[in-house]
Amino acid sequence: MVLVTAPSTSSERTMAPVDEQMAVLMAGTEFGDDATRRTMERELRARLEEDRPLRVYCGFDPTKVDLHLGHMVPMRKMRQFQDFGHEVTFLVGSFTALIGDPTGKDKTRPMLTPEEIAENAKTYTEQAFHILDAEQTRILFNGDWLSKLTFADVIRLTANYTVAQFLRRENFQKRYDSGDPIHVSEFLYAMMQAYDALHMETDVQIGGTDQTFNLLAGRQLQEANGERPQICITTPILVGTDGHEKMSKSLGNYIGITEPPNDMFGKVMSIPDESVLDYFTLVTRLHPDEVTSIGAAMEGGSVRPIDVKKRLASAITEIFHGVEAAEQAGAYFESTFQRRETPGDMPEYAIPAAMPLVDLAVEAGLAASKGEVRRLVKGGGVQVNSEKVEDAALVVAPGDEVRVGRHRFLRITQQAGEKQ
Repeated sequence: MVLVTAPSTSSERTMAPVDEQMAVLMAGTEFGDDATRRTMERELRARLEEDRPLRVYCGFDPTKVDLHLGHMVPMRKMRQFQDFGHEVTFLVGSFTALIGDPTGKDKTRPMLTPEEIAENAKTYTEQAFHILDAEQTRILFNGDWLSKLTFADVIRLTANYTVAQFLRRENFQKRYDSGDPIHVSEFLYAMMQAYDALHMETDVQIGGTDQTFNLLAGRQLQEANGERPQICITTPILVGTDGHEKMSKSLGNYIGITEPPNDMFGKVMSIPDESVLDYFTLVTRLHPDEVTSIGAAMEGGSVRPIDVKKRLASAITEIFHGVEAAEQAGAYFESTFQRRETPGDMPEYAIPAAMPLVDLAVEAGLAASKGEVRRLVKGGGVQVNSEKVEDAALVVAPGDEVRVGRHRFLRITQQAGEKQ
């Protein structure tokens, strides 16, 4: 099923100079070694010199609905190709999600139901258009062709790969050595992704560095079927607000793309200085030359890190909420953090009776989990009535004011009809 069909761009548009495209398209990419980078650069340049729109895609398995900035990195690269007039496909892994990508997993992922996949896919595509041009994006579902393969087709597909290839993958090797189960269906995942590339006659496939094996499997299958192998453009994994670990909701270091503007702005302001340029490169719309200039200004000391971070926070918030919301979020941050003011329009949350802070924070949406609350308390990032909290089990009651992190505030009120 095709939701959006991009209009033809083949002969109606003059492509940008190859050097200009290369500077942007290769910025913020990461490959496992220099030889792979040189190969992909050489092949991409040769393909661009054909002066035609390339067929570019990235696949997304709708396994979650709570997307964060880390999910946006490959979409930003897709948008860059799109802005140069290339044909971009947002591929929903409606069939591959039934298995789940084993990449980076130490155990088999639980299979999703078709109903869960359909609901998650709707959320994914809606959120994708914060980054992509909706009118120029083609949305496809790989279940439309993978579900039609016969058992004989699958046998022929598997004949292109060896078990040794898969066992060389770090996560499979680790599980094999420890005696943990590896299901045959997990081997099939990379083959199905490879078949996507073959079926769509892909020129370029985009993915995170953790997808390198699957992207290269696509090249192998295309070559085996007499096609030119796709170019693999891999992007680094975005680190979270802690500046060290991969952005993850479970680690509490994420910036959700549906978070309110004030929260989004404040979380960006909390990232370490050394992560700023990566965020500019991987998440914002800035040209690589602009990012280079920002880096030079920071290194030369002509601009304060906090001012650079404000620009970053504004740029990211603007993508998802618009210019006005970004400006208001900046003003909110300056008043509540820089000037240490308590916001007059502090959100309120009604409870029937006193309860532990750790429960309130999760229930009211101030934190994603009790573990995150405990980590914040341990790090001195939680206050009740302007006093630092030492124990996450502290009991709070109507009338108390809670501050979590640098930018999340809450005034507790009495639930109607209840007694304190």
